[in-house]
Amino acid sequence: MIVVDTNLCAYLWIPGEFTDLAEHAILKDPEWVAPYLWRSEFRNVLTDHIRRGLISLDAAMQLLDQAEAHMQGGEYTVDSKEVVQRAVQSRCSAYDCEFVVLAEQLGVPLVTSDRQVLTAFPSTAVSLSAFVSA
Repeated sequence: MIVVDTNLCAYLWIPGEFTDLAEHAILKDPEWVAPYLWRSEFRNVLTDHIRRGLISLDAAMQLLDQAEAHMQGGEYTVDSKEVVQRAVQSRCSAYDCEFVVLAEQLGVPLVTSDRQVLTAFPSTAVSLSAFVSA
């Protein structure tokens, strides 16, 4: 089991530069979990891609179905106070700290490409490339 951030979800389900790495990550550990926040962030990523003409609305809806089906049962609430504390201590966003807190809560790594999170939480966060290579 790994905690994945929204970018990793986007890399997997929206074809692009990092899709190959994301596919390797899911083969290495298919049990992906995230705070419920991932849904809102993923919807936002899809909306941005639609607006920029990178994907159609129909394609986005299919990607949304695939992502939500895979993540179903692996979505968690996190302690709000812990999130705020991590955000203040690290200067990372509270959004990012939801993923950090979940990884700490479950005792599993957070796989991310977010450099600020990787720097602020080196004992919890691992880069996508390092995770795939390990």
